[in-house]
Amino acid sequence: MAKTVLMIDDDPEFVDATTNLLEAKGFDVESASNGKDGFEKAKAVHPDIILLDVMMTTESEGFDVARALHKEESLKNTPVIIISGIRREMNLPFGFEPDEDWLPVKAVLEKPIKPDLLLSTIEENIGG
Repeated sequence: MAKTVLMIDDDPEFVDATTNLLEAKGFDVESASNGKDGFEKAKAVHPDIILLDVMMTTESEGFDVARALHKEESLKNTPVIIISGIRREMNLPFGFEPDEDWLPVKAVLEKPIKPDLLLSTIEENIGG
């Protein structure tokens, strides 16, 4: 049975390109364009993994969604990978590291992301 990936991202070009890549590798892909819809879709679909943007309707929306997903009993064990251009966009001199409280995710990847890195990170967290 195909693994389901939920993408929560407001960039339609990134979502389309990534969906094409993942579907070509046998994944089922669901998507939402903001954190509120993404959180609701995650509860309805129970994906195997969530790819989460940071800057959507607010500059920190993805961080808030990551914490909400972690607190939701039915989703707390679902791996979340942040994929964002926030560091470059805001010219931040530092990156973000996953931690159990503030950023409870499995990985933080920078946009633009190489397809091989995305696929290997997904496989590391849910299996191929």
